[in-house]
Amino acid sequence: MRFGALLLTVGAAGALCACASSPSSRFYTLGGAAQSPAAVSSSAAAFYFQLAPVDMPEQVSRNQLVVQTSPAQVSVLEQERWASLPGDEVRRALSSDLSQQLNAIDVYGTPYPESAPVYRVTVKVQRFESWPGSQAVLDAVWSVRAAGSQTVMTCRTVADQTVGEGYGALVDGHRKAVNALATAISAGVRSLAALPPAVAAPSSARAKAAANARPAPVLPCPASNGATTASAQ
Repeated sequence: MRFGALLLTVGAAGALCACASSPSSRFYTLGGAAQSPAAVSSSAAAFYFQLAPVDMPEQVSRNQLVVQTSPAQVSVLEQERWASLPGDEVRRALSSDLSQQLNAIDVYGTPYPESAPVYRVTVKVQRFESWPGSQAVLDAVWSVRAAGSQTVMTCRTVADQTVGEGYGALVDGHRKAVNALATAISAGVRSLAALPPAVAAPSSARAKAAANARPAPVLPCPASNGATTASAQ
């Protein structure tokens, strides 16, 4: 019996050692500042924006970091994880950057004054590539539309950031790429805000049909540090 108890004790100690030696997970977030914090006015915002949930590629929509090992192969890292799903991380960081750059408020899912201008922003990420020790790539199609207007700007931004060694550097590269995307979107919002106010709604059916038949103005996509392409209508 003493021998059996000894074996149980040794086995329990071994299990404890195995648990203690198992690698712990590290968690990363895009919530850190990608630029020097700017003072945001506490007065009422001149306008608002609504940033919809960000659409991410299915292959990276998981808590584990997914890194490229070749153009056709990836590795899923069990111990290197996002604090929340990548789509939530990108949306939170993008909302923060847009709020700072535009001195505006993200009112998605929140009541806001009906008299204030509102710009609706949607983002679809087509590529979110992580190349350790090399680069972080964010390729996104985005659109901006003023609420109540048929004019919409649709553009594509490709932000490619060189990164150093380590997964922290890789995450920081993605944070800077999100900031570059925010810069392009902010320029798009300002372009729409600079348009002349819409003509008062026509009263007759014929006048409404004529107004709908007029082509919407074509706006060029804003230039940015990253590559921004496509068109607006």
